[in-house]
Amino acid sequence: MGYSVVNIRDLEAGGPTGAVRFVRRELGVEAFGLNWFELPPNAEGFEHDEKGSQQEEVNVVIEGGGRWRIDGEEIDVERGSVLRFDPETTRCPLAGPDGMTFVAIGARRGSYDARGPF
Repeated sequence: MGYSVVNIRDLEAGGPTGAVRFVRRELGVEAFGLNWFELPPNAEGFEHDEKGSQQEEVNVVIEGGGRWRIDGEEIDVERGSVLRFDPETTRCPLAGPDGMTFVAIGARRGSYDARGPF
């Protein structure tokens, strides 16, 4: 089959804080990481870096907001905020009073082969 489909509601929550749904695994994606996170109000996510995997990561806030602690500095985020992290950058999402839902996409640096003007 040339495609796969999942609905977030059908995926079990897991990970260190129980806030992640492992979308990549369920879809069978092999080119990049893709996870869905739902943090409850005022919750702190998992602080980490990607030194071991060497993944560059992009996080897209799709609902709610709060802050992101990045190498000790806190940055305000809201729906529509898009953040990019180098592998060695330490980061931690901090949900605001409405919680925060975001999608994380990651791949090793240099793995993307840019084509065309976009």
